[in-house]
Amino acid sequence: MNKLGAEATLTYRVVVNDEEQYSIWLAERDMPLGWRDVGKTGTKEECLGYIDEVWTDMRPLSLRQKMAEAGK
Repeated sequence: MNKLGAEATLTYRVVVNDEEQYSIWLAERDMPLGWRDVGKTGTKEECLGYIDEVWTDMRPLSLRQKMAEAGK
């Protein structure tokens, strides 16, 4: 099986950090420090598609908060 074929059989999970930045992580691995599971698992493509839908503002949470305060 080639690398692409092997990757298609892997299960990933979507994770998010305190700055509300998203990533994917192999489901079989322990959670990386500073990240939490959002409850979405699937193929790499499914997880990346989910992130495309929900991560609509790429700015870190702290930056969004500072910009909101500056706009008051």
